[in-house]
Amino acid sequence: MSITNQIIVPHLWFNKEAKEAIEYYLSIFKNSKLGNLSRYPSGMEPDEEGTIMYADFMLENEWFVAMDSAHTHQFNFNKAISFMINCDTQEEIDHYWEKLSAFPEAEQCGWLKDKYGISWQIVPTIMEELMEQGTEEQIDRANKATLQMKKLIIEDIKKAYDGN
Repeated sequence: MSITNQIIVPHLWFNKEAKEAIEYYLSIFKNSKLGNLSRYPSGMEPDEEGTIMYADFMLENEWFVAMDSAHTHQFNFNKAISFMINCDTQEEIDHYWEKLSAFPEAEQCGWLKDKYGISWQIVPTIMEELMEQGTEEQIDRANKATLQMKKLIIEDIKKAYDGN
């Protein structure tokens, strides 16, 4: 699979952190790889020679693009956009939570923010099954339990769903 086979590709714009961020994400996700990487040459000021002009990388078989820019801008990553990671086990949830969460005050209902300000949702795959198959009461109990959590705990969600 190549980046051109993916219709929608998230593009992350950094300020001289792109290479570090890419390496960070590649170290966290199992099925990952670096694709193309181009650096700014000299003479493209204010962009700094050697910083990332364009890079693509794959995380869990999904392509992303990243770049650095020295141009002044009044925006940053925010929680209006997040990446959702579906996890089959509590061990997976714990792994991503430990590796990605950098701001405890931003943690809520399975959402976290990493050290670059990117928001992630770490979600147990069983949630979809519970929401599709449950009664209104079961779904309400599971949702209320989830709203009380920071990192989602599969067993606690199941217990709430079951009325325990």
